[in-house]
Amino acid sequence: MSKESTNLEVLSTRAGFNSAVRHMNKTIELSGTLGTNANLGDLLFERGDENLSGERGALLLRMLLVDKMGYKTISSNLLSVIKDVSTLAKEFEKWKAVDLVAAYHHPDLGLLIANPKIAEELANFGMLRKRELLVIYAGNSGAGTDNVCQKAAELAVALFEGNKIKVPPELLKGSFSVKKLKKTEAAEEPGRKAATARASKAPKTGKTARAAKTAGAKAAAPESKESARVAPPMVTAAAPAISKGPVRMTPMYSVVVSNELFHNGNVEAWKRIVASYTAKYPTLQVFIYYEGERILDINTLFKWGKVKHGSAIQFAVSGHDIKDVAKLQRYLVQGASHMFEAFLHGPVNNVLKLFG
Repeated sequence: MSKESTNLEVLSTRAGFNSAVRHMNKTIELSGTLGTNANLGDLLFERGDENLSGERGALLLRMLLVDKMGYKTISSNLLSVIKDVSTLAKEFEKWKAVDLVAAYHHPDLGLLIANPKIAEELANFGMLRKRELLVIYAGNSGAGTDNVCQKAAELAVALFEGNKIKVPPELLKGSFSVKKLKKTEAAEEPGRKAATARASKAPKTGKTARAAKTAGAKAAAPESKESARVAPPMVTAAAPAISKGPVRMTPMYSVVVSNELFHNGNVEAWKRIVASYTAKYPTLQVFIYYEGERILDINTLFKWGKVKHGSAIQFAVSGHDIKDVAKLQRYLVQGASHMFEAFLHGPVNNVLKLFG
């Protein structure tokens, strides 16, 4: 089978063809918006569309930024990292001569894309790790790239690696300033639109007028706070917290083992605590790490008795609208102590209701 045939194989089914068409339509829409000096990281962050993340996000970076707009790119398998990348936004915000997009290949979450000039977007990267791939895109939104863009991409990578740099003055003058993220209004359902139309045509007299007014008001209102996707409150102060959006990961939280050994009882307690958390929040995922290595099976923490008193086990949570992390940490601390038995009551396959 030729390479071309392999690339087109996805179009051989109705589902694959429709998926490709939807992706192309979204790409065309984003392409038109980018021509107005919009940042691709901002557009993806505002939409919070999972279908534009991961491998499809990588396609957008190549097609829109490199092929269409000629952005300069610098990639690096990070030799060193800084703990809080969101602090870099203050520096990048001063670089008004170029538009910047950062793409980080997270070992657990996959490809993450952000406008490095906005701290809230950078925070979604979590803690960067050595030897993971980071790519910086720098350009002028189709106005033609130059040596300034190349230099900006190189300096941006150096900053992500924690190096001290000297910013040339020509990088600080330009029109690429940070813009506030826009709110996305919830679309009305067809039934609600019809109800609004009927209410507007109905005679406005007596009880009918009052009923029509009430029906129109209800039809015009959004269903709930969850149905409207808005920007995070730190960017737009009056906006409520979002329930959907880009997947993000919390920082690493440490749990010190206070039991003399993290034995089978502690392991079983942790398994039940994590199961209770994911049962309450099925869209969230708990990642556990020990000595910098991700633990896929909690049972391995007891393997050879390597996790002893005073050892630190780390965890993080990823997903949309992350909640109850502090409570999760308290339970895990107790599960790593001699009081682990509190989580072992009830049937073996029973899911504890620890989070309401």
